[in-house]
Amino acid sequence: MKYYVTTQGDMWDSIAQDQMGSTDHTGLLMRANMRHTLLGAYIFPAGVRLVIPDIPQRASGGLPPWKQKK
Repeated sequence: MKYYVTTQGDMWDSIAQDQMGSTDHTGLLMRANMRHTLLGAYIFPAGVRLVIPDIPQRASGGLPPWKQKK
């Protein structure tokens, strides 16, 4: 887990993209920072410290080794 300090105008989706690699992680970012979510923050002022959560690893969608073609 790491932290990010906002700059004026940052938004949830742009922070997720820049810090976590995809806007797909916006919900994860918001859940990790519920205090700011509950305050209704969508556009941040400068200086807000947010938690950047670790991105869960997905299991590979491939077949188990015994079912793979060789």
